[in-house]
Amino acid sequence: MKFIIMGKNIEVTAGLRSAVEEKIGKLDKYFNDEVTANVTLSVEKERQKIEVTIPIKGNIIRAEEVSNDMYVSIDLVEEIIERQMRRYKTRLVNAKQAAAEFSKTYIEDDYEDEPDVKIVRTKKFGVKPMNPEEACVQMELLQHNFYVFLNSETDEVNVVYKRKNNTYGLIEPELD
Repeated sequence: MKFIIMGKNIEVTAGLRSAVEEKIGKLDKYFNDEVTANVTLSVEKERQKIEVTIPIKGNIIRAEEVSNDMYVSIDLVEEIIERQMRRYKTRLVNAKQAAAEFSKTYIEDDYEDEPDVKIVRTKKFGVKPMNPEEACVQMELLQHNFYVFLNSETDEVNVVYKRKNNTYGLIEPELD
């Protein structure tokens, strides 16, 4: 596994780099040597945050953790990704285009698989054209964590969502 380690408001010291490569490197058993883990370490006041993104064909494996100590955050995020890998193995490997990204050991090992996803409710609604700021206001009024809308600026379906630190995110489709 290869690493791209970046820091925001923090210098990535040799100790931090070593801790990331050691802990996240434990995930190496799941992937082939060509897979790259993108790791971002950031500090905001007392919050020590790590974000790990591992793009593989057809999927993105991602986790983030926040604590008062960066080394604790690194430990926690490794556990989250390992749990995801064990939990979703069948679904990840069944996406045939992604199978080449995983190690043979991971594919051959038996892990507990989550039961199939069951949709228990379907909801239909009219999609009203609005700008992202209006969509955020509507989301707050409805007390939801996300809101699907037709972006009046781009004429595409977008999603706004509420992040952990009371900021907002916007998801736009990327057409290839």
